[in-house]
Amino acid sequence: MLVRNPYNPAQVTRYSLSPKVVDLMVFCTKNPAPMLPYMDYLKSYGQYWFVTITPYGKDIEPNVPDKGKVMENFKRLSDIVGVDSMGWRYDPIFVDTRHPVEWHISQFENMAKTLSGYTKSCVISFIDIYKKVERNFPEVGEVFQKDRLTIGKAFIEIAGKYGMIIRPCAEGNDLEAYGADCSGCMTVKIFETALHAHLNVPKRGKNQRNGACACLLGTDIGEYDTCGHLCRYCYANANSALVKKNMKKHNPESPFLIGNIDPDMVVYNANQFSWIDGQLRLEF
Repeated sequence: MLVRNPYNPAQVTRYSLSPKVVDLMVFCTKNPAPMLPYMDYLKSYGQYWFVTITPYGKDIEPNVPDKGKVMENFKRLSDIVGVDSMGWRYDPIFVDTRHPVEWHISQFENMAKTLSGYTKSCVISFIDIYKKVERNFPEVGEVFQKDRLTIGKAFIEIAGKYGMIIRPCAEGNDLEAYGADCSGCMTVKIFETALHAHLNVPKRGKNQRNGACACLLGTDIGEYDTCGHLCRYCYANANSALVKKNMKKHNPESPFLIGNIDPDMVVYNANQFSWIDGQLRLEF
């Protein structure tokens, strides 16, 4: 797999996808259905799946499939990889006249009931007004602290009823007192649980988002401006025209997600090794 530096596209890193050095793959999606026929190819890898399912309509998420179908495919995926490898994301949360606090709480309860038994974790976050969001969704605003607490407390109570824990994503520790796990949504512990193994994680640099995120830094092989769902709140797409242009560049034979190797590119080999600790342990 070849990955461009997003700030210097001529600088490229080559990653091996061998299971000898890749302990776990994290997939983030709003529609796992296209992957389901190919799950046998992933059997050699540890996996963790974040599936974002929100109740917004086509006016907000134009190309996201029917949410009922997404939830059914979430359950199919959970049956394949196991409940410890599944995370539901309900984010971003924004509040307006059509999507008030009470609406979110009601919708969340319905979804949590449907997904009960197929995940133990729900990650939530409130909308961040990045420049791209400001441009593509100008009418949206920040969620007030009062509404954040009301939604968070209600979600924590509902999630507990259906066997889940709420994990706020880069939202501070305000909800910890009410039962949320504010330690992060991609922590070493979460990945160890998915792998059913211990990890010897080397010391890394600073966390993401200027210390607001405590998650384990992995290797991101995604690419901006490539998602065709075109959700209005998305901070990874600049505009729909660029997304459509980039999607046409996808070549299944290329080691890049989009595009091909350019002679001017400088390619570096990543230093990769397994972090799995094979030592036998007794757990008490």
